[in-house]
Amino acid sequence: MKSFNSVLLSLIIITCFASCKNSTSHKKFDKLDKMNWLLGHWEQKLPDGTLSENWEITNDSTFTGYSFFINSKDTVHSESITLMQKEGELIYSATVQGQNNDEPVSFKQTSEADNVFTFENPKHDYPQKIVYKKINDVNLIAIISGKQLGKESQESYPMKKK
Repeated sequence: MKSFNSVLLSLIIITCFASCKNSTSHKKFDKLDKMNWLLGHWEQKLPDGTLSENWEITNDSTFTGYSFFINSKDTVHSESITLMQKEGELIYSATVQGQNNDEPVSFKQTSEADNVFTFENPKHDYPQKIVYKKINDVNLIAIISGKQLGKESQESYPMKKK
């Protein structure tokens, strides 16, 4: 009986440790998990072309995005994006072809409230702030803002999930 109680106690302890470990690893990327709604294909049709943004899961700590603007059949603008949770911080990094020596520019998350996620890099020329706002399951608004040529500037990009 004593042996049975020892085995039972050992199983309970192992189960507790295993469940704590799973809970901790899930919390490890909790900031990124809050942006799962961003995954998929988003689009805004404009008179002069179409803006598209595609997001997918790279691994448990990273989403990868690709944004492009097509005018007729020409890609006028494109950028690759990573959204990564590292050491408890959510980092948005964009690489725009032909800018910044094709190196990524990183923006740290500075706030999150009611499905509004704000990333900032005050040292970047423009934009200094990037905001993603979830309107509902099929609509979002991406906003870039900051000082451009010495004047405050802001551009909004409402997109629909496809």
